[in-house]
Amino acid sequence: MKILFIAAGSPATVFALTPLATAARNAGHQVFMAASENMTPFIARAGLPAISASALSLDHFMFMDRSGNPVSLPTDPMQSGLFTGRWFGRMAAAYLDSLLTIAEDWRPNVVVGGMMSYSAPLLAAHLGIPHVRQAWDAIGASGFDPGADEELQPVLKLLGLDRIPESDLFVDVCPPSLRPSGAPPAQMMRPIPGNEQRPLQPWMYARDGRRRICVTMGSRVALNQREYPANAFGALVDMVASIGPLHAETVVAAPDEVASELCARFDGVRAGWVPLDVVAPTCDALVHHAGGVTTLTGMSAGVPQLLLPRGDALADAARRLERYGAAIVLPPSENKGANILKACEKLIDEPIHRERAQAIAHEIAAMPSPADVVGVIESLAAGSRS
Repeated sequence: MKILFIAAGSPATVFALTPLATAARNAGHQVFMAASENMTPFIARAGLPAISASALSLDHFMFMDRSGNPVSLPTDPMQSGLFTGRWFGRMAAAYLDSLLTIAEDWRPNVVVGGMMSYSAPLLAAHLGIPHVRQAWDAIGASGFDPGADEELQPVLKLLGLDRIPESDLFVDVCPPSLRPSGAPPAQMMRPIPGNEQRPLQPWMYARDGRRRICVTMGSRVALNQREYPANAFGALVDMVASIGPLHAETVVAAPDEVASELCARFDGVRAGWVPLDVVAPTCDALVHHAGGVTTLTGMSAGVPQLLLPRGDALADAARRLERYGAAIVLPPSENKGANILKACEKLIDEPIHRERAQAIAHEIAAMPSPADVVGVIESLAAGSRS
């Protein structure tokens, strides 16, 4: 069987699909993964065949409309979901021609797309094959899909559709205890970190006796990057500075360029592109931007988390984890130095947070594996051919 996986324009969208794609390949299926051209190295380093679906980067789709004109960023946080859905829709439109060309030479039997890889259902509808939608994280897409539907109307009309088609199978990686009420029926799958690996150094898996806190703003933070909804590097600096009074061992997961600048600013900070799945289990707390893949990595490791969501789209999933007891959430208006410090102290000093974090980790460990889900996809494909 040939399975085409479609990621998007950030490393996290690649990492989230890697476990299922690897399991399918290990089961003997032919697997390709497509994404923006600048993401193909991440796919290849994950050991998967990589295909470029567009030479344009994520930033282009985020900040430019389909005619190449600048897009105004929303000032209302409640509009962030629609805004995000629109630029994922623009990305899908740009991917589609390339994917159709790929399918002429290498016709897939199934298309697996990430949560907002909207080109996946369009391609599957065009080819008449099953589409599997896999959640990247515990963040639902209800706030994003309407924006994508709106952006993709010209493409949908050409395909004889009025909206993005529903998937034939939805694979959800959100632990059952954290699924929102009214969540759609799903095939559950254990979230397994798929991040890029580097040669390990002893400090990555063995701590020095002090408390350890890992801080990150995700894989896209950069020194001089136009960032939505606010400057991510400045926020990262503030986070590291805020926890200084704890005198904990501080590990910052960040691109190498950013890491060098942080090490120059803060004595004793360990920073770089660290494999978060290796570092997270050694930590007393994770402090980060509430990115979905980062949050799931922390949940799988059983580590309490301080979540600082930088947009309305991330806030709901963050609050669900907070209500469960495994995290503390600070909205943008409150994520200042003293509040960050106080929240970290609570996460580390109050045992309930680690107890709840470990409970969710046990729940994740009991979920079906990617290998189990490959079997479900095999049955889906067999049914479509019968």
